[in-house]
Amino acid sequence: MGRPGLNRAAVIAAAADLADELGFDAVTISVLARHLGVRSPTLYSHVTGATDLRTAVTAYVLDELADATSAAMAAGEGRDLLVAYADAIRDFARRSPGRYDATTRQRVPPAPDSSSAPPSVGDAIAAGRRNADLALAVVRSYGVAEAGETYAVRLMSSIVHGYITLELAGSFAHSDPPSDATWPEVLDDLDRCLRGTATGRRR
Repeated sequence: MGRPGLNRAAVIAAAADLADELGFDAVTISVLARHLGVRSPTLYSHVTGATDLRTAVTAYVLDELADATSAAMAAGEGRDLLVAYADAIRDFARRSPGRYDATTRQRVPPAPDSSSAPPSVGDAIAAGRRNADLALAVVRSYGVAEAGETYAVRLMSSIVHGYITLELAGSFAHSDPPSDATWPEVLDDLDRCLRGTATGRRR
């Protein structure tokens, strides 16, 4: 008999919390079952297996990240929008490192392989697209031509997510200046790169 009040949504939310507590790699069926005070078979009433669980967590936190980022990007363009976008992602990552790890570590296929794919795959794809659209909104605010949008999004994502990932790993903790001081300078350089891309002067 399942635990009263336990449903798929509650299981996924609990797994996301567990990712922040123990790390995304620790989110397994058995660990989550112990965390919820149920037996592992109980969870199979709500998720089809470990891949479904991890993909569902990824979808859940990608939606959370998109909500936080879009709220921060309510106004502005160019550098102001870039800073709002990047700061929102960095704040999310610092506040919820396990959740953030799920957005970068779990591989989601570009489309469900078949009609038998769990709903978490489609959910993760849709949530990923929400975040991709937000990144695209930033580069479009610079006036980047359509032919350069993919390059600009990849450049921006590599810098923003790369910096955050290294920072969370402690890579910048033992040198001066502190990472908080360098972050605005990195965004200044990224702003110049995006403006250069918009005017065809990136090389």
